[in-house]
Amino acid sequence: MDYTHLGRTGLSVSRLCLGTMNFGPVTTEADSFTIMDRAHEHGINFFDTANVYGWKKGEGITEQIVGRWFAQGDGRRERTVLATKLYGDMGDWPNDGKLSALNIRRAADASLRRLQTDYIDLYQMHHVDRATPWDEIWEAMAVLRDQGKILYVGSSNFAGWHIAKAQEAAKARGFLGLVVEQSIYNLLTRDVELEVLPAAQDYGLGVIPWSPLHGGLLGGVVRKERDGRRRLEGRSKEALEEHRSQLEEYEDLCEQLGEEPAHVGLAWLLSRPAVTAPIIGPRTAEQLDGSLRALEISLDDKTLARLDEIFPGHKTAPEDYAW
Repeated sequence: MDYTHLGRTGLSVSRLCLGTMNFGPVTTEADSFTIMDRAHEHGINFFDTANVYGWKKGEGITEQIVGRWFAQGDGRRERTVLATKLYGDMGDWPNDGKLSALNIRRAADASLRRLQTDYIDLYQMHHVDRATPWDEIWEAMAVLRDQGKILYVGSSNFAGWHIAKAQEAAKARGFLGLVVEQSIYNLLTRDVELEVLPAAQDYGLGVIPWSPLHGGLLGGVVRKERDGRRRLEGRSKEALEEHRSQLEEYEDLCEQLGEEPAHVGLAWLLSRPAVTAPIIGPRTAEQLDGSLRALEISLDDKTLARLDEIFPGHKTAPEDYAW
């Protein structure tokens, strides 16, 4: 396994991050335990979850599964860099969500109980809270850090100017501020190249791409559909039809490379500036095993240029839209 620093910190994390969103709703607890154990066997030490995962309001089902896995001991917690998130509503009353000082305190304590641990390595804001001032947010995060309940703070789904505003407010308080931004980023969705990636690089944040295969569209879906191994409906089918010609070209390129499309998509992200670790969300241990191939793929300049032809990206703003 390859490791890198998490943004500008001294914390070492694996180049692949294990996403746990499927644990509970899709993957059974027993299989989730197997996947997490297998991740450690492969050297993956970076796990991502959130208090809302499990999708039953207020229950934190996925965090509970991770917590029961930690409770088995044998160094599971100690070997894991644990990231979780807050923002989403965990109840129906006011202050059961978002980023007030009250909810930050309550949400952190609730996650710690579910996760059966006394600290969170990376505490991430799942979304920007436009109604709460940064002085309040950073004061609440500083209290948690002083109490030893969190070590680092991250953001998710922030715009570039949100990152800048957050970092300048943190700097004024003498606080470390954000160390990571978690954004949707893949060959089909490259909007973060405009301002989020440049802001992250300038402020020393690591970027953690979520949905690295765009919901499976970059995982060889055209071939699977043709072979009768996958049948899409609803939005997924609409997305496939919208991008079919691109995906056909992409899968042809992957075939020429002799690699699986899913592995090429992950390898491309690993080559991007500021990217620390794409989040992989395997439903089975076998899917996790297959993802490791991406770490061995080195894409040459010709291949990278061809990928840009198939999936055009962005120049850094404002050159992208100005001149």
